[in-house]
Order: sequence, then structure tokens, then C-alpha cells
Amino acid sequence: MATIELDQVDKYYGSYHALRNISFDIADGEFVVLVGPSGCGKSTLLRTLAGLEEITGGTIKLAGHRVDNIAAKDRDVAMVFQNYALYPHMTVRENMAFALKLRGENLSDRNAKVDKAAEMLRLTPYLDRYPKALSGGQRQRVAMGRAMVRSPKAFFFDEPLSNLDAALRVDMRSEIKALHQRLGATSVYVTHDQIEAMTMADRIVVLRSGKVEQIGAPLELYDRPANTFVAGFIGSPAMNMLPATIDLALNSARLADGSTLPLPQGTRATNGQDVIYGVRPDQWVLHHGEMGVPATVELIEPTGAEILLAAQLAGQRILCAFRERHPLRPGDRIRLDVDPAAAHVFDRQTEQRISP
Repeated sequence: MATIELDQVDKYYGSYHALRNISFDIADGEFVVLVGPSGCGKSTLLRTLAGLEEITGGTIKLAGHRVDNIAAKDRDVAMVFQNYALYPHMTVRENMAFALKLRGENLSDRNAKVDKAAEMLRLTPYLDRYPKALSGGQRQRVAMGRAMVRSPKAFFFDEPLSNLDAALRVDMRSEIKALHQRLGATSVYVTHDQIEAMTMADRIVVLRSGKVEQIGAPLELYDRPANTFVAGFIGSPAMNMLPATIDLALNSARLADGSTLPLPQGTRATNGQDVIYGVRPDQWVLHHGEMGVPATVELIEPTGAEILLAAQLAGQRILCAFRERHPLRPGDRIRLDVDPAAAHVFDRQTEQRISP
């Protein structure tokens, strides 16, 4: 397997700037996930790595060798697509072995590699079937097996689970992660689903409008988002964002209704500065006395493991997630607080993080 290095990669489609000065490295054996909203450039970036798109500027290196000037077929990488891309007239075995056949490998070697991959992917009983006789999850495993038998330097996954139902997506993401742990393969995975990114990645690259917003381990991005975009994108349900003004005399953030919430120690702010005060839904603390800030319950959604509660706080709709089963009803007046260590503060103008 191999390292991947991107240095100032740019991509234009006519006047449209799809990728903007992308620079980061991927370690040998690392599982990196590219996330972001539709149109952010994540699939374009993956396709440039695979050689399916030419870059306009910058360099891409694989295993220390420049590959942005090399055709896709010569890069020794494998790609798993969203739509499986299986040949309907070929059996599972023939689909998995096709690239090896094109490479000129003999039949016995091809069969040995296919049998080994099929065993790992629990496809052995289906080797003589055609794709139309398989479920969506089985077809996706065949596509993965076709990539595995080639023993490429890197694996690229382009939203491979998008066509599966919710329950099967959970199963398949566990299988892909377990497979990666067994193979130790350098992998780049594209998804718009941040839950997939959080559960699968060694590191996540968050993209917006063709630019890298933040790179880090899943919990690093969750605990210390660099800006309001990352804070709102990573985490489900999304972080609550409350407009506020810094009051250094009270070491607090003053909300629109005059109520205050505590500042994290070490927040780099000036008195009167306009900020965004962020609170994860599960970080709200419900008080039964006079502590905290007032809110009005709007909606209650029991999910079993927790209760989701929508409320109005300082003119903003917020979401709370409680493990405890509080006896609340729509219209109830409550008081909420937050541990300052769990709060996130961002400059309202630059949207950049100013809390530790």
C-alpha cells in the first residue's frame, strides 16, 4: 500500500473553480473520508486521485511518485462506485476476476484470488450467480471484491452505500471498516453522510465550495470544530447556534433576550464582540430551579434511548437531547444551562472558533 500526497491541487471546469488549492497527505494504510454538502468537490477530488479527472494545477503523488500526469489504468488503484458497475452478463466470479483476466493472469491464479476475496466478503455461495440474482448489499460486496483481488496501492470509494436502505447501510459500513482493518489498505471514501464519516474514518476531510475547511480525527472535529460550518455539519442532531454578545464583566455570552450563558475558560474575545454560541443538543442541562436561561418546550420526540426536545430559547429554535425521561409537555416553561467546558464560541463575522 502507499501514501498519497496532494500539493496545491486545483481543478477548473471552464470558469468554475471546483477544487481550490487542496493540500494534505494520507498515510500508508490510513482510512480517510471526504465529506461535505452536494457540490463541495468531494467526488471531483476522489476522481482526480483515481485519474478519472485531470487536474488544472498542483501535483498528486502516490507512493512517492507523481501520478497526476499518468493515465488512470497505470496508477494501480481501484475504485468502488455508487452504482456497483457490474457486468450483468457475467457471474460473480467472472466479474471479480475480469481485471485479472485483462492483466493476463492465468486461470488458477485468478480463481485463487477470487476464492480468497469471496471468503472474506461472504460471497462464496454466490460465485456462480449473476448480479440480477443478488441483493444490493451483495452486489456492493462483489464490487468491493473486484477491487480487492487486484491488490492495488489504494482503494477509492465513491458513495458506495447511497443506494442501500438504512439498515443495510449500517451493516455495510461495519463490513467496510472491518475489511479495512484486515487489509490495512490505504483508502479514500466519499460520503455526504457525516455519521458514516464519524464511524468509519481515521481522519475526516471536510470540504466546502472546493476548499478544505478542516482535517482531523472524527472526535477532534466533533469536539473542536474550527468554524461554524464544520460545527453545523459534523454531529447529528446538529449543533445549536445562538447569536450572542460577549460580556466580560460576567464572563458570559449575552443572548438576545438578555439572559446569559457561561464562556469557556480561555475564550479569545473582547467585550461587546458579536459571537455565535454553540451547544450540542446532548450538552444542555435541564434545571428545575432558577438557574440557567428560560425556554419554552415546542415539541417532544421520544426515540427510546433518548428524548429529543425542541424549544424556543431567546427567540431561537433549539434542540435538546436528554437520556432521562423528563415529564415535559409542549408549552412547558423550562430552564436550561450548559457546562462552559462543553460550549463552543465562534466570531460572528469570521465564523472562526475563538474558544479553546
